[in-house]
Amino acid sequence: MEKQLLSENNQLSSEEILGLLPHRFPFALIDRVIENVPGLKAVALKNVTINEPQFQGHFPERPLMPGVLIVESMAQVGGIIVTQMPDLPKGLFVFAGINNVKFRRPVVPGDQLVITCELLSIKRQRFGKVKGEAHVDGKLVCSGELMFSLVD
Repeated sequence: MEKQLLSENNQLSSEEILGLLPHRFPFALIDRVIENVPGLKAVALKNVTINEPQFQGHFPERPLMPGVLIVESMAQVGGIIVTQMPDLPKGLFVFAGINNVKFRRPVVPGDQLVITCELLSIKRQRFGKVKGEAHVDGKLVCSGELMFSLVD
């Protein structure tokens, strides 16, 4: 599948997301993109359900979505932005760093994360930085800056 915006309404289905990102179960963490400005901004949904594998051990008596998976969800939304930039070389973009990430409240099964990422910069067509925020019911649960690097 060619890496391009496929939906006419600036939304991406789960199938279209799989065409843009390399992640697969159990690490495909975005269910739908509800707003998409290719190369600039994306807003996506992550439905948090009790049947996800991390809840077997985190924690059985009080299931909480691990913060690292919230950050990974934000990074995948950032990946949607980066993969649609026409002038970037083909390849795998991976985490290069995270700055100022803060967790503000717990995320539990039944929540729906609304994740917004905006491109901050691209350097030498190899390094990117996005600002990410995740909300549940309109309340901020996580925010920070995520850096990416192209792996040869």
